[in-house]
Amino acid sequence: YVKNITAHYRRLLDRIMEDSPEYRPSSAGRCRFFFEPNPEKSFNRGSTDYFVRGRKKDLLSQLTPKFVGEPIGKVINVGRGWFEIDSNSRIHNGDGLAFFNSRNELTGLRINRAEGNRLFPAEADHGLVVGAQLFRNRDQEFERQLERKSAERRISVNIRLSEAPDGFVLEMTDEEGVSATAGLSQAKNFAQNAEKAFASIREQLGKLGNTIFTVKEISLNLLAPWFIPVSALNSLRREAAEKLESARLAAYQRPERAEAATPPVPYPETELTYLGNVYNRKAREFYAKHGVTAIAPAFESNQEKGEVTLMITRHCLRYSFNLCPKQSKSARPDPLILIHNHNKDKLTLRFDCARCEMHVTGKLKNNKP
Repeated sequence: YVKNITAHYRRLLDRIMEDSPEYRPSSAGRCRFFFEPNPEKSFNRGSTDYFVRGRKKDLLSQLTPKFVGEPIGKVINVGRGWFEIDSNSRIHNGDGLAFFNSRNELTGLRINRAEGNRLFPAEADHGLVVGAQLFRNRDQEFERQLERKSAERRISVNIRLSEAPDGFVLEMTDEEGVSATAGLSQAKNFAQNAEKAFASIREQLGKLGNTIFTVKEISLNLLAPWFIPVSALNSLRREAAEKLESARLAAYQRPERAEAATPPVPYPETELTYLGNVYNRKAREFYAKHGVTAIAPAFESNQEKGEVTLMITRHCLRYSFNLCPKQSKSARPDPLILIHNHNKDKLTLRFDCARCEMHVTGKLKNNKP
């Protein structure tokens, strides 16, 4: 999950910086991925822009709170021990598929063998019917890619090879302007094939695979196509790369730590209820230092005996069900009840219409602190 989602956001951020020159990365280097990031392939319960583009009704899925997966197609034929799908997606052995049954309950199955679009599930009684929409919530091949090395971060460098009185000098300069040089004492003999000699030099200087660097540009400031042994070029390149790593460490300056505000900045409130979530001594000392005089313990401290607000959200079920007083004058202001766990758990929904907020309220369960 972490590999996939961070790679997805890394690409989005890189795209923003490419389109907006006023932004730049906070550190050197660029990530390269050995798989194609896809957030739909990792566990999620869908996405929404919440209220970025205004209030909406369809902020939740009422069918299931589980991970459905990416849509891959529909069932077009069902046989004994197999079924066929209409899909452009390649299904792999071991993939997990999900679908909603006749009772609108999310269920699933595992593919034992895939022969094109004819699939053989591991479950004998899979309950699929023609027309069922299928989703893939486990891509076996994608998971295997993530189990291996999936990314690397390299710092781009410019490499310049120049002549010296007794041989050659190699200079490496990274994208932050840090440079390092390495020298090679070598007799200068003309190469028999000039084009092949230049190509060999570029090829050997560009082999930075075991370092943190990647080549951006190679320039050869040579008066003639000299013959330089491959072993000498490799040694020169390794020495320059090692020196550049050391130079980067020496050039790094840790940002200065910001000084603490004196006197402490006063907190906007002087009293905190259980909603302040003050659960330990350190938190209490922090708020007291910033001028809070009355600090109630957090809800988890088991000191709130009655019904209290457990959650405050701008998402409002009354609005979603067209019961908002601002939508309908005939709407009753009675609270709504959330029922869970076969009617054993009940939560009351109360509405602060002035703030356009919904409060989920309930009592603390009788658990020991």
